[in-house]
Amino acid sequence: MLPLESVPNVSEGRDASVIAALGDAFSSRARLLDVHSDADHHRSVFTLVGGEGDGELVESLLAGIARSRELVDLRRHEGVHPRVGAADVVPLVPIRPEDMPRAEAAALRLGERVGEELGLPVFLYGASGGGRRPAFFRHGGPAELQARIDAGELAPDFGPTRLDPTAGAVLVGARQPLVAFNVDLAIDDVEVAREIAAVVRESSGGFPGVQALGLRLSGRTQVSMNLLDVERTHLHEVVATVAAEARERGVDVVGGELVGLMPASVAVAAAAAPLALPALDPTRVLELRLL
Repeated sequence: MLPLESVPNVSEGRDASVIAALGDAFSSRARLLDVHSDADHHRSVFTLVGGEGDGELVESLLAGIARSRELVDLRRHEGVHPRVGAADVVPLVPIRPEDMPRAEAAALRLGERVGEELGLPVFLYGASGGGRRPAFFRHGGPAELQARIDAGELAPDFGPTRLDPTAGAVLVGARQPLVAFNVDLAIDDVEVAREIAAVVRESSGGFPGVQALGLRLSGRTQVSMNLLDVERTHLHEVVATVAAEARERGVDVVGGELVGLMPASVAVAAAAAPLALPALDPTRVLELRLL
């Protein structure tokens, strides 16, 4: 049985000692594969896989969320990435598609325990929450989320109806693997990044399963993207489109950034393109074949 993966996103990307303490908590009973921190986003992404049984992963996530509540204060938080919580989003991810029911069950157990044991409001998303995405809850930040609760538009799935003053709420869900990728542009005009984000974003007629934002960073701008369906939409094609749109506007691309880890199929698909192959089966890659 393959373990489940989890990729908790915490609203801290600058204090190395806090990030290390969070990593220790999240890996208390799970294996920590990667930590990606971004000072401009003021956010860290921890990539974990479970140990023996899904219960150990749930225990580790609970410990990490508790530590996030202790160490992160949203009242003093400034970063370009939208958020509604200290432990902002905690997805449970099946490595194999057929393990989605396990991920859903683990997400429900985690959400219930966060609400009961930590006293934080929990909203379910993804396969656990009727297909809703984190952006549905993040619009307007914690204050707007609380206003929607007070108006009766939303109610937490677990926990209290008042957001914690310092830790906010937690978004917990089960979802398929995705790729988070950022493209940096050598221009300080954020409207250019927003225009390009609109070109590739599904909601405005772009690539299927692509979410994209234009953000202003320190001395540059960024097209920040999530690819939610890596089987339908290839990362290298989206990045090539971003670069082409930038060139049309006389703007240079100065870098790309992978947030966390990505499925091997994404890298294999990117390798097939310059080789003029219509497709490249992952079993044709030596190391993947051995695994």
